Parts: sequence; structure tokens; C-alpha cells
Amino acid sequence: MKEPLSKIDPTDLTLNDKLVSINRVAKVMRGGKRLSFSALVVTGDGEGHVGIGVGKANEVPAAISKASATAKKNLIKVQLARTTIPYETRIKLGAAKVLLKPAAPGTGIIAGGSIRAVLEAAGIKDILTKSLGSSNKINVAKATILALSQLKNPKEELAIRKPALVKTAEEGSSPTEEAGMGEEQ
Repeated sequence: MKEPLSKIDPTDLTLNDKLVSINRVAKVMRGGKRLSFSALVVTGDGEGHVGIGVGKANEVPAAISKASATAKKNLIKVQLARTTIPYETRIKLGAAKVLLKPAAPGTGIIAGGSIRAVLEAAGIKDILTKSLGSSNKINVAKATILALSQLKNPKEELAIRKPALVKTAEEGSSPTEEAGMGEEQ
């Protein structure tokens, strides 16, 4: 079961839209082919908020505006560690597989296609990526968003899982000293 993503209000953010792809779709009818267009748009503020949207319409500008509106509705908050992500992650969504690895400052965005567009919109500056499965731009972008949405802050997770360890680390003593194991008798 899908867990609902927390909704972010796009009105208080300065969002930049980027058109990733436009696809012409032909539906064969009895009288001939009926053409329409689908557009993939990525929106983000460059400070950890990003969203993607797909819009379909009979004209290109209408498809782009629908995709932009959908992207603003589906914003997520990305957990950043300075200019990169906190840890490596690998996600599979359908046939699209995406690998994201943190990189040293100054590396840049080593990515292509729709992964690059999503990461630039999120404000990530240093990252290594690889698209391993399908090359479908929509599915790769969705897999990247899923990977970024599942990132958590390692310090907060450690505090939840092992509260005693975090408390002793803040005080500066080791857990063995508090338990009385480090003292000689």
C-alpha cells in the first residue's frame, strides 16, 4: 500500500519549471490518426523541494501547463547533506532502476536525462547516478523522485532506533563507561 506523501504548499516557494520531454502520441481511429501530446515537467526551488508532473492534451502548451500544475501538487522535501545526499540508495520502479550515490564537494551532477533534471531542480550539486533499467524518461523521473523521497536524516533515525547511544554521544562518554564496565575495581 502506498503511503501518502506530505503535501507541501507551493505558494510560499519560488519554483522553477523545467520541461524534460514532449511526446507526440497518435491514437488510430476509424477516420485516421488522432494526434495528442504528453509533456513531462520537473519543478523545484533548488533548496530541497522538487516535484514532477505529466500532462496530456491536444496542444503542446496545454499539455505543458497541465504537467506544471501536477508537478506543483506533487512536491516532496528532499533530505540533503550539504550539497549531496546523506547515503547511497538504489530504487526499482517498474522496469526503471536508479542508483544514487553521494559525492565529494566539487564533483558536480554526474547524471543524464530526466535524473539530471530532477536533481538540479532539487538543488543537489554533487552526486553520482546511474540509470540501470528502462530508459523511459517518465519512469526514470518517477524512480528518482521515489529514491529522493525515501531518504532520511541518519542522525534522526539513529535517535529513534537507539536513543541511549545518541544521548551518551552528546554527553561525550562512551556507553561502556555509563554501564560501569570501563571502571576497574
